[in-house]
Amino acid sequence: MELSYARLAAIFKALSDETRLHIIDMLSCNELCACDILSSFDLSQSTLSYHMKILLDAGVVKSKRNGLWTMYSINEETFQEILSVIPDLYQHKKECICAQIKYCRIEDKEKTEFL
Repeated sequence: MELSYARLAAIFKALSDETRLHIIDMLSCNELCACDILSSFDLSQSTLSYHMKILLDAGVVKSKRNGLWTMYSINEETFQEILSVIPDLYQHKKECICAQIKYCRIEDKEKTEFL
């Protein structure tokens, strides 16, 4: 797994809020300034800043200054990492973490063994 569990958990935590998911959906169409994002919600500017900080800290979005405005966009690299690691979380693999568990069952073509 390329991403550490801590990094993956931080990303999922950032995405686990309805408002932040809505923001991600908005940013999927285009780069937006904070004022455009704020106009779509019934939030204070400080509450939006709180949500944006969580998304930025998790690396889910990127920001850049454009004069007086802060522009936000999706961090494509983070989403590509997530998409590449998710199958490793639930699919059987040769070097599975469960092999470290004493009673994990490993199926062979001819027989089933217990470690």
